[in-house]
Amino acid sequence: MSATTAPLSAAAESSRALVERASQELLDGDGQMLAAAVQWWELPGQADPSPVAVLGSGPPLLLLHGFDSSFLEFRRLAPLLADHHQLLIPDLFGFGFQPRPSSASQGPEAVLSHLERLLEHLPEHLEQPGRIGLIGASMGGAVAIALARRCPEVFERLLLLAPAGLTGRPMPVPPLLDRLGVAFLSQPSVRRGLCRSAFADPDRDVGPAELQIASYHLQTPGWAEALASFARSGGFAGCGAPLPPLPLKVLWGLNDRILRAPQKRAALALLGDRLQELPDCGHLPHIDQPQQVAATWLNPSGFR
Repeated sequence: MSATTAPLSAAAESSRALVERASQELLDGDGQMLAAAVQWWELPGQADPSPVAVLGSGPPLLLLHGFDSSFLEFRRLAPLLADHHQLLIPDLFGFGFQPRPSSASQGPEAVLSHLERLLEHLPEHLEQPGRIGLIGASMGGAVAIALARRCPEVFERLLLLAPAGLTGRPMPVPPLLDRLGVAFLSQPSVRRGLCRSAFADPDRDVGPAELQIASYHLQTPGWAEALASFARSGGFAGCGAPLPPLPLKVLWGLNDRILRAPQKRAALALLGDRLQELPDCGHLPHIDQPQQVAATWLNPSGFR
């Protein structure tokens, strides 16, 4: 992992130590590999460094994870793309192992501003200059659309995996209820249920390794406070229109039990034939069907 030049805050020290432990004690070998690939980037205007997993070789490809998740979400997909791309997998601001400033507001604007700072810092880390590929999963799909709309000249094309937040409107959670919601999400039984719901066949695919990764980032200092702040903001919603002027493709699992049918119908109305459904696939195409996701990305002619 790359060294930082400025003294680290206690929160940043704890986050960094947690990622280092993940590289040794995760039960999932791909997760260990991805944690070991993390660098800590100092970004302009940000007190603490940001974790970015950097691996592979070739044209740059930025991958954005979903709600209450981390860069570890791409543990299955990264090995399939690393021979073709230099992968850049950050934790979104306020999520994963990203250090949480106690005074910072957590919401869509903070997430996007952090990514814009990361993009400004990116050239010194790239093997090859040029436009960047972009993959966003679940809430990361809405983030990817919003970011590409802000910076269309930066990106080459977009792949969205079961995108959440393209339609609808923000729904801020009132104070007190936000804390109750976070307390609910922290319960081991709830984490287990959510993890199982994300897979097409949880009895086959969800074991101790998946459950460990689904909750590992909860040890990051400030996890509960940041998630409550994000809930109060209303989160990402209604981000799909207008679509950015870039080639686009969407993969959606036929067995997705996280996103409701009305969300899927609204996404179909927005995306049309850009959306492809995958059989035997839940809310995580990049984990349930990583080979199909990789093949889709590596076929640029399928984007429109």
